[in-house]
Amino acid sequence: MKFSPYLNFDGHCKEAFEFYAEVLDGEIVFMSTFEEAPEDVDVSPGFRDKIMHAQLKVGDQIIMASDAAPQNYDIPQGINITIGVDTPEEAERMYEALSEGGSVRMPMEETFWAQRFAVFSDRFGIPWMVNCDK
Repeated sequence: MKFSPYLNFDGHCKEAFEFYAEVLDGEIVFMSTFEEAPEDVDVSPGFRDKIMHAQLKVGDQIIMASDAAPQNYDIPQGINITIGVDTPEEAERMYEALSEGGSVRMPMEETFWAQRFAVFSDRFGIPWMVNCDK
């Protein structure tokens, strides 16, 4: 069994996934727009170029996402995507890249359980934690 996060964006899914693919050294394996949806799917004209479904492969894991219509979009809360890395240098790299333009709740620092740990939301509003165990 595997668990895969499914992220919703407020119209920035394509930009976010291209950014995540670069930072996480992943590969976008699928991305379709609402334009490609079957004709019976009701889509407002201004939303047809938004992402209906995307999949990003990072190692043997998949992160999925889509753009949510404005009336259906909720800011993520009560959950974080946690990235576990092997070295403090990799933790610092992930933190610097993903937190740029976002909001930091706990800056990268040493804790009693981790060589490096940080909590933040990226510029797309997605909440993250980066952890490098001791």
